Amino acid sequence: MTSEEIGQEVRQMGKQARAAAHALTKLSTEKKNAILLAMADAVMAREADILAANAKDLAAADELGLTAAMKDRLRLDHDRIAAMARGIRDVALLHDPTGEIIREWSRPNGLEFVKKRTPIGVIGIIFESRPNVTADAAVLCFKTGNATILRGGKEAIFSNRAIAAALQEGGAPAGLPDHSIQLIPFTDRESVRHLCEMDTYLDLIIPRGGASLIEAVVSMARMPVIKHYDGICHVFVDKDADPDMAEAITLNSKLQKPSVCNALETLLIHRDIASTFIPRIAGVLSSKKVEMHGDESFIQLAGVDEVIPATEEDWKTEYLDYILAIKVVDDLDAAIAHINHYGSHHTDSIVTTNADAAARFQLEVDSACVFWNCSTRFADGAEFGFGAEIGISTDKLHARGPMALEELCSYKYLVNGSGQVK
Repeated sequence: MTSEEIGQEVRQMGKQARAAAHALTKLSTEKKNAILLAMADAVMAREADILAANAKDLAAADELGLTAAMKDRLRLDHDRIAAMARGIRDVALLHDPTGEIIREWSRPNGLEFVKKRTPIGVIGIIFESRPNVTADAAVLCFKTGNATILRGGKEAIFSNRAIAAALQEGGAPAGLPDHSIQLIPFTDRESVRHLCEMDTYLDLIIPRGGASLIEAVVSMARMPVIKHYDGICHVFVDKDADPDMAEAITLNSKLQKPSVCNALETLLIHRDIASTFIPRIAGVLSSKKVEMHGDESFIQLAGVDEVIPATEEDWKTEYLDYILAIKVVDDLDAAIAHINHYGSHHTDSIVTTNADAAARFQLEVDSACVFWNCSTRFADGAEFGFGAEIGISTDKLHARGPMALEELCSYKYLVNGSGQVK
């Protein structure tokens, strides 16, 4: 397809989405929930089609040069499809924030004001690798009355098409307005540019993927962008840390699921406990087949031969694999400075029994999620009690951290008078 032809198709999808967004504002919560349940049923009913499509994507994975971690994110099976359907049903059970009154007040002149949550309108979501994002993003936007235009990566194009078709075909008989959920069916890069330039129809764009994708979207977008950037997450083991807790949190943060954005990428260790904690954690990591990239102090104390000398690049790398960068820092100030310089403002955790140190860490670390004595893996909408999430925003406006239903809403002011003039 030529760039002009791609542009025409994308703009047509924008027009259709704008009409759908208006239709969505008229749906009651009960109606939306019924449609969501129908979508979940359709995903399970079309499991064979979705798995067949996913097999095509997996067959092309080596040719595309996907890593083992990326293949794992791409792969679907019965359990993952069942989890996808269960996630849709869970969204149906969540509180619907649209129409919620945020604040009410009146003025001396008799005017009455209501600040009320409303849908954003039309949301474009550009994502890579994980086909379950197709369902997650679509149903969260739908629950909040937003029309969605999805653009997935070429590595998951067949899976994405099959999932989007299941959602659309399952929801339609239950009352899903036409074009509420649209997937751009081709993967030409020009489609991203045209989507980013379509500010006439698109109110917000959310890129989910690697740094190059996000930077490209930010540079082209004519509408607001909410970024879901790298997860360069840290655990800082303070001098007052409980060593058993520090080991457990480190291992869980890194190993429970290394291929996700809230997995640990850099471990920082206070110099005062380095001589006792480093041999312990190095031995455990070595036994778990974790590739360690350590600074000079860590290498000297590790007691294992396979540590790779860390470079500057290691401190700013999201591995998404069984690889961990490790550094010894002089004190709390040095840990905070390292995180604020090299981190991605996603999730960082301190392990300590010192409440004052924890308070300083949580105040001064500039990240969306700052934890004390718990794994970075808790940076997740479900773990926060929000239900499913659109992702973890590393921005500060208008959403930060796990982005769920409330963050997919805007608001408007309703002003009621009785003939007042100024």
